[in-house]
Amino acid sequence: MQRFALFAGSINAMLAVLLGAFGAHGLKGRLTEAMLQVYQTGVQYHYYHSLGLILIGLVAFRITDSRALKWAAWLMLAGIILFSGSLYLLALTNVHWLGFITPFGGTAFIIAWLLLAIASLNFK
Repeated sequence: MQRFALFAGSINAMLAVLLGAFGAHGLKGRLTEAMLQVYQTGVQYHYYHSLGLILIGLVAFRITDSRALKWAAWLMLAGIILFSGSLYLLALTNVHWLGFITPFGGTAFIIAWLLLAIASLNFK
């Protein structure tokens, strides 16, 4: 699980940088200011939670066999896909119903952080 979380976090951090650069340089002038802000919000949360995945992977080396950490990693990844992914698609396609998916990603982020906190309380 440690390797998975570190790998997934690192790949997602790389993707966040690539997508951020694409947004800053490739989408400027192509999207409205409002949609560019939506896109940048996706990048920001993508990057933060990529670091969260890396953190979970590092913590998992000390807190082994934690179901809470395993769930935290999966929910952090699901949150990136649902939250940031829906914002990227919303900004690029202007299909507004995609915004209904975003809160599911946010909920996954919240639960993932809570599970990380719970796992830390069980550390001996």
